[in-house]
Amino acid sequence: MPSLLAWSLIVLALGPTVLGAPSSSEYVRAEEATIWLANESEIALERILSNIGRDGQYARSAEPGIVIASPSTENPDYYYTWSRDSAVAVRTLVELFRNGKSGLQTHIMNYVDAQAILQTVSSPSGSLTSNGTGLGEPKFRVDEKAFIGGWARPQHDGPALRAIALIDFGNWLLDNKYEKLARNNVWPVVRNDLSYVAQYWNQTGYDLWEEVSGSSFYAASVQHRALVAGEAFAHRVRDSCDYCKSQAPQILCFMQSFWTGSYINANFGGGRSGEDASTVLASIQSYDPAGSCDDFTFQPCSPRALANHKVYTDSFRSIYALNKDIAQGAAVNVGRYPDDVYYGGNPWFLTTLAAAEQLYDAIYTWNRFKSLTITSTSLSFFRDLYSDAAVGTYDASMSTFKDIVAAVQIYADSYVALVQSYAMTNGSMSEQYDKTVGTQISARDLTWSYVALLTANMRRNAIVPQPWGKPNFSSIPSICVATAATGTYATAQVSPWPSTLTSANGMTRAMAMTIPYAAITTVAAHAQRPLILL
Repeated sequence: MPSLLAWSLIVLALGPTVLGAPSSSEYVRAEEATIWLANESEIALERILSNIGRDGQYARSAEPGIVIASPSTENPDYYYTWSRDSAVAVRTLVELFRNGKSGLQTHIMNYVDAQAILQTVSSPSGSLTSNGTGLGEPKFRVDEKAFIGGWARPQHDGPALRAIALIDFGNWLLDNKYEKLARNNVWPVVRNDLSYVAQYWNQTGYDLWEEVSGSSFYAASVQHRALVAGEAFAHRVRDSCDYCKSQAPQILCFMQSFWTGSYINANFGGGRSGEDASTVLASIQSYDPAGSCDDFTFQPCSPRALANHKVYTDSFRSIYALNKDIAQGAAVNVGRYPDDVYYGGNPWFLTTLAAAEQLYDAIYTWNRFKSLTITSTSLSFFRDLYSDAAVGTYDASMSTFKDIVAAVQIYADSYVALVQSYAMTNGSMSEQYDKTVGTQISARDLTWSYVALLTANMRRNAIVPQPWGKPNFSSIPSICVATAATGTYATAQVSPWPSTLTSANGMTRAMAMTIPYAAITTVAAHAQRPLILL
């Protein structure tokens, strides 16, 4: 049986056209991807926990609940905690906790406590009491003190991402009869972040990569989600968030201006090309499995998001030696953006995994609705993978539907195969791997690399995040207005947590469950949120 790497090379050589259902040998090879991802997921979770203070082996000097970006302390020094990276990591831990990984509860509770403290730290960005400006500070020392060196400030996505992670945990608390904890411990931290988003969403700030100042699609996307989910959460804890309700539609309206007609322009300002991994990350981080493939929120299966996926990934085909001779429509190694010069500009593990995750999200939604639609916007994406693709709607009973979904699945798995090719044999993943020879470079054991592996694996197994309310908030105002609203800023006073949190049905562990690749196109549409224990 060929290795997954061998299979990736076979797929790359085959090129774009996959006609008919996958053969039995293709199912066998895809099962190897299932095995590798399952093994690597165990390693990924272990490495994430190693990067959380104070019990993590690489984060002994960090305060409890502080998530370090990487153990690397020089060339580069990532031994800090970023609001963005920490929130993305803990949101994934919350999802695993929801699905039965009960041992993560202490890390999540410690994170809440740590964020309540960090919100009050005065920094070069400001303070909580100075109209909340301190919430835009992107990173802190691991001892919960301010980082006072020069940096790209402010960054507006961190508060939104933290709110999203904590709202998910807060909703679990409410679902399991811990209303007091949700109201007293989680909501005050979330309220500060929502207030910041509502007040500053329309002001310029630095992008996800901390390099250019302007208006960021990624920031706008997660801000919109945070306010929509935040308004619903406020009602659940018997409060209100009128500023969430007033500002979310305007952010959604603003988001439409980033669409160029063929791809999503990542930033207004900064002077670089608009093709950027941040647009793919925005799509998967705003994924609502209860929603449709609408273009307005750029859902992973939407025509705009799929067209953007093609333009973004194609932009790397000719600039990395690793991608030489890879056929059009086959997976390639991808980085942040094509004109990147950081460490020479290389593929990143998290971006290559994000390219796969978007496709897994799309497959889940197509199966859930038992149909997929090809438009003139998305046609070029589909034709790369299925040469007979044509504009139209195909339901699950049609062979064309099954063939296209199978082709997209093979395409997504090929991105995973590339990641396996350059991960170390012990499962370790750094930030980047060299564009010419594939050796790992930059920060070692990057937390976000492991987070990306976990979420891609879950989506591949039809394990999806909680809905956040997109279907109810997808209407765009007729006129976009550059508005703002002032909320409430106050120090969060977190009460002691119980030693154990138990779900309402008494379960603290869930049965491990995965869906074989061969069954995805027939089973996923009926899956009742399968659980996986790592």
